[in-house]
Amino acid sequence: MSFKLSIIIPCYNAAEFIEETIRSILDQNYPNLECIVIDGGSTDGTLDILSRYQSKIIWRSEKDKGESDAINKGLKLATGDIVAYIDADDVYEMGSFQEVVDFLEKNPDTKWVCGKCKIINGGGFEIRRPITWFKNFWLKRYSYNKLLIIDFIPQPAVFMRKVLIDEIGPFNINEHLVMDYEYWLRAGARYNPCFIDAYLAKWRVHAGSKSVEEFAKEAKDALRLTRRFANSNKILALPQYLTFFSVVFVYSFLNFISRIGSLAKNWHRLLRDSGERRSM
Repeated sequence: MSFKLSIIIPCYNAAEFIEETIRSILDQNYPNLECIVIDGGSTDGTLDILSRYQSKIIWRSEKDKGESDAINKGLKLATGDIVAYIDADDVYEMGSFQEVVDFLEKNPDTKWVCGKCKIINGGGFEIRRPITWFKNFWLKRYSYNKLLIIDFIPQPAVFMRKVLIDEIGPFNINEHLVMDYEYWLRAGARYNPCFIDAYLAKWRVHAGSKSVEEFAKEAKDALRLTRRFANSNKILALPQYLTFFSVVFVYSFLNFISRIGSLAKNWHRLLRDSGERRSM
C-alpha cells in the first residue's frame, strides 16, 4: 500500500493564488492523500474558495500566532506517513508526489528528502534562474556545515516522514521569517536529507511575498540561527557573515531591478493609453 501524504497549506488572505496551490495538490491524483488548509481568519474571499473544495480538503479558519503556529495546527491534524507544507502562493510540479513516494519506498532509512524548485513570478513565469542553479549546486553537495552557512534548501520541495516530525517536534512559533530554516537545522543535526534530482515545486515571488518585503530582516534572522546552531564556531563565522552581506546585496539588487521593470511597464502603459486617447 502506498504511503499516505499529508500536505499542509498555511494561509491568510490568499485568494489570489490559493486555488492554484490546491489544484496543484489535488490534480496529482495521488490515491492516498489529505490536503489540510489552516487559515488565519481571511477576509478577502479565501474562505469562499476553500468552501468550494469542502469535500476534497480539510480546512480550519481561526486567528493564529503566525505561519509557524498555522503549520503546527496542520501537523496536529496530519495522519500521513509523509508530511510537507507549502505556502498558499506556491505550487507543486505534476508527478512530484509519486517521485517522492517512489524514492522513500526504495530508501526506507531516509527521514527527509528535498528536490529542486523553480522560482516563478505572479504570472507563473520562471524567474531568477541563477538563484535556482546556485541552490541546485549545493543541494547536490549537501553537508551540515554548508547548511550552517547558507540555507540552500527550497522549502516547497521538502518532504518529511512523520516519524521525524514526531522526533524533533513542532515548528518554533517565535520564528516568523526563517522557521523553515530553523527546522532544517534541527532535522539536519540528526539526519542528512536525501536529494531528489527532479523539480518538485515552484516558489512564487511577487509584491506581497514576505521574502520580498522583509528580505533584510530574514537574512539577519538566518545569521542569528546559524551562529546559534554552530555554537559560535569561529571557523564558520566568516563565511556566515559573508553569506549575510551577500544575500542582502543580491536581493536588494533583484528588488531594485524589479522596481525598475515595474516602472518601465507603467510608463509604457501610460504612453500607450495616451496615444490611444489622442487617436480617438
